[in-house]
Amino acid sequence: MVREGEAAVEATVRAVLRDVLGISETRVAAFDDSTALFGALPEFDSMAVAGVLTELEDRLHILIDDEDVDGDMLATFGALTRFAADRALR
Repeated sequence: MVREGEAAVEATVRAVLRDVLGISETRVAAFDDSTALFGALPEFDSMAVAGVLTELEDRLHILIDDEDVDGDMLATFGALTRFAADRALR
């Protein structure tokens, strides 16, 4: 079952990835839950992680603590979206 607001969070995650990583709308639109991100996309390096997380905080009005950030939550589009939704839809 999809929680109310998850589609909006997913759209925001897509927009953040597009804007911060500088990748095309078409490319981001093709991402699904299993699309690998950190370590798989050359644009998504350690410097970009900070930008993505900062933009997610700003656009979703959430707080992300350093201890919340790990390789698992950045591994795939689905994992990042679930992480953001868990914070935004509390």
